[in-house]
Amino acid sequence: MKKLWESYSYAIILVVLSFGMVIVFAANTETADGAGFVKIVVKEGDSIWKIASKYSEEHDMSESDFVKWVEKQNSISLGQIYPGDEIIIPVKDGMDYYETNLASSYNEKED
Repeated sequence: MKKLWESYSYAIILVVLSFGMVIVFAANTETADGAGFVKIVVKEGDSIWKIASKYSEEHDMSESDFVKWVEKQNSISLGQIYPGDEIIIPVKDGMDYYETNLASSYNEKED
């Protein structure tokens, strides 16, 4: 065992550190406030700023930060979105909101 350690100590340390880094990065991939994400369809008259205001209770960001996040995550330049575009937005509790959103969309289509 001693010869194994002497021969491969650097490789063993590298592997252990790599696993440690993977665990740290995996733990940090979620947003700090535990936010989820929801895909929405842009409607006529929507802008990123209107969406930020509309969903202000669903996220813990300033409107400016929300707009920057949405632009970056959806590869949007200069805030240009168009009706029918699908964009991802951050929300506090993605699953509950998503289910509510689906239910309300379903009811709107029946009318």
